[in-house]
Amino acid sequence: MNDLSVANTVTQKAFDVEAVRRDFPILSQQVNGKPLVYLDNGASAQKPTAVLDAMDRYYREMHSNVHRGAHTLGDRATTAFEGARETVRRFLNAASTREIIWTRGTTEAINLVANGLAPRLKAGDEILVSHMEHHANIVPWQMIAERTGAKVVPVQITPQGELDMDSFYSLLNERTRILAISHVSNVLGTINPVAELIKHAKARDIITLLDGAQAVPHFQPDMQALDCDFYVFSSHKLFGPTGIGVLYGKAALLEEMPPYQGGGEMIERVTFQRTTWNTLPYKFEAGTPAIAEAVGLAAALDYLDSLDRPAMESAENALMKRAEQLVETVPGMSIIGTAENKVPVMSFKIEGLHPSDIGTLLDQQGIAIRTGHHCAMPLMDFYGVPGTARASFAFYNTQSEVEQLFAALLKVQRLFA
Repeated sequence: MNDLSVANTVTQKAFDVEAVRRDFPILSQQVNGKPLVYLDNGASAQKPTAVLDAMDRYYREMHSNVHRGAHTLGDRATTAFEGARETVRRFLNAASTREIIWTRGTTEAINLVANGLAPRLKAGDEILVSHMEHHANIVPWQMIAERTGAKVVPVQITPQGELDMDSFYSLLNERTRILAISHVSNVLGTINPVAELIKHAKARDIITLLDGAQAVPHFQPDMQALDCDFYVFSSHKLFGPTGIGVLYGKAALLEEMPPYQGGGEMIERVTFQRTTWNTLPYKFEAGTPAIAEAVGLAAALDYLDSLDRPAMESAENALMKRAEQLVETVPGMSIIGTAENKVPVMSFKIEGLHPSDIGTLLDQQGIAIRTGHHCAMPLMDFYGVPGTARASFAFYNTQSEVEQLFAALLKVQRLFA
């Protein structure tokens, strides 16, 4: 752990949801006169005290710009900042901190990679995505395709919300240059068979990028085992602060890619005739970085490391199983996305009710969910719906909260009936 790691938090390895909930102060409040039931974790997860304390300590005791200060505070800030990078490297089991690039989030990370790979693309080349992608893993590739003459091609999915592997195999060809796919769907909760996808892509020298934004809150990916070329995620979905994310990239590819932005830190030497770039990872980190946010992300990872991850995953799976059991108690309710292998995300519709009405009326009962197209309009078109309601569970949610959700849904249904 770095020197801003967890101080006053869960130290036992056994998973205890009530002990964990005490580490998240926001969960103890009331909303609209009701105890808060926060089920919008897929959009942004809540933060433990360990994260809040780490960021507060950074600003109170060591704030300074990093790398360039010839003084004690600069040394402290740099040590904490680069210690956070090492914490992320360990979390991902990356080969080197040179492969860990700080970004503003998943979206910027994908844009960085797309722009960096653009010189490799020409007219007629193809970029494979899937029909279940978040807009952040569609639009940047469309923009690069428009610039280069390449084409974005979607891999189809099944009605259950699983990747159609026959579609994937049939689309692989000599024009395929990039495979960019979500590790986990933000709408369906589907865990894609990424190891299989990467194996087939590597056999054809296709560059692979995994959008891990929805995966990392639920399980720990291993870059050595996956062997993908790029992996991206956001801190705020991983119980850390907003405004920072991570791009993991294989060093050889990062070395070849041009910088994404110009400015301070990403340079080695500047003259009016020529500029040379800094070494990895700084080549892609122009300007003053989000130092406190990096410290906060490291604290979130340290916090997760203090928990029993298998027990935590088991508890989350139990929440999803209970929710699936209770669906039958609400007439006209159906789940969108019934993949066999999924994280605890439940997108649903109820016959005769608009998703926005469901969300508004649940909020009046203190229950926070997400409604709309979830930045996945092509997926909504596939299912023929304008949007869905989505309850996304985290390890700090309880079986009682799942039951409260369904009791509230019955109230909403009775109101409209």
